Amino acid sequence: MRIPFACLLLFSATVLSQDASITPRYRKFIEQHVNGRMSVDRCDSVIGSRGISKTNSNECKETNTFIQATTNHIKAICEQAGEPYGDMTKSLQPFPIIVCTLKNQQGRLPHCQYRGQARTRRIAIKCEQGFPVHFERDIIHFEN
Repeated sequence: MRIPFACLLLFSATVLSQDASITPRYRKFIEQHVNGRMSVDRCDSVIGSRGISKTNSNECKETNTFIQATTNHIKAICEQAGEPYGDMTKSLQPFPIIVCTLKNQQGRLPHCQYRGQARTRRIAIKCEQGFPVHFERDIIHFEN
């Protein structure tokens, strides 16, 4: 009875240590790019409340894309629902997205103003250890 319990503890520690290395980047990806209830008129409030800005500054980010899906659907791109796209992974299916584009150039938090646009596109993301960690771009896909 002690051996299986010890194995369970060892397995749990291994899984947790793997998650610990990816969790901050995955959490940041979720915070910056995942919002199932996002709409085109909520760019200012959502970006402001989440504190999304250019890296290591208080400058407004020029463009930010929100994926209107669950984390499980997006994570699946890194597994069976995606295909290689350079050093990224491209979704096999299109996703509804909201692209927020900065209206007031040289703006600073918390005074960023955005114009939102709804699209349905395949998306390219960077995956590490099975987790999405970077949104690269949306892809226009024409069916033949």
